[in-house]
Amino acid sequence: MSNYHTPVMLAECIEALEIKPDGTYVDVTFGGGGHSREIMKHLGDNGCLLAFDQDADAQQNAIDDERFTLIDQNFRYLKNFCRLHNAIPVDGILADLGVSSYQFDQAERGFSIRFDAELDMRMNQSAELSAKEVVNNYSEAELHRIFGMYGEIQNAKSLAKTIVTARLNGPIITVADLKNTISNLIPRGKENKYLAQVFQALRIEVNQELEALKDFLIQSAEVLATGGRLVVMSYHSLEDRLVKNFIAKGKFSGEVEKDFYGNDNKPYNAVSRGAITADSEEITNNNRARSAKLRIAVKR
Repeated sequence: MSNYHTPVMLAECIEALEIKPDGTYVDVTFGGGGHSREIMKHLGDNGCLLAFDQDADAQQNAIDDERFTLIDQNFRYLKNFCRLHNAIPVDGILADLGVSSYQFDQAERGFSIRFDAELDMRMNQSAELSAKEVVNNYSEAELHRIFGMYGEIQNAKSLAKTIVTARLNGPIITVADLKNTISNLIPRGKENKYLAQVFQALRIEVNQELEALKDFLIQSAEVLATGGRLVVMSYHSLEDRLVKNFIAKGKFSGEVEKDFYGNDNKPYNAVSRGAITADSEEITNNNRARSAKLRIAVKR
């Protein structure tokens, strides 16, 4: 498991869930199973854990325990599958967003700028849309939108135009093809950061990550018991903003709505004042922890 993915802020996540031995919990991003295994240690004979992961490779890490169920689905279908497994209401939900170390390290998956491979980036390998499809078939306006919105890239318009012009001479198939195509646009000295932003934008679009996150957050409030815990760890500002807003306001933009009596009409109360971050020792040992932000909420 440790070769698959080292869980970030593991102790903080488990503490945040306030696990009851006979409770029902959901780990919506199973991956290498690090968080799930730790949750299982705190469950008694009557406790149970459901886990979600749409990546078929995660199945190899399934826990052999009758209290554990691994669901081969995107977490945007949380409510349907919790209902299917007769698990509503649940006492706690954990989400560790983003790409696992394992996925980054599998060269053929096309997630990493470190390797040359076909542009793929699908977390669900049976999904139709790949990064190659996005790069070669999206319009200039669509590419401009995703690079600007999801990659927060300064020269997103020029980037989109360069790609659309280049593909007239032939398709952009591999990571190397894409790097070569956009090489003149990359700020000198900031190559890795810029390429990471480009790849992040493509990955978010391919996997519809922000839409899935919104679906999940809305459904989390529908399946959690009153007093249940929502624990979400994100790795970039777009995700964190959605989580922060939903916890604070019960919606993703605008102001919190009030009920007839003037009370806040929202499903959660934040537990921590702001986001929790990893300590310096963990960041030294696990570079991935550097950008992690952990938010905890209680169902009202």
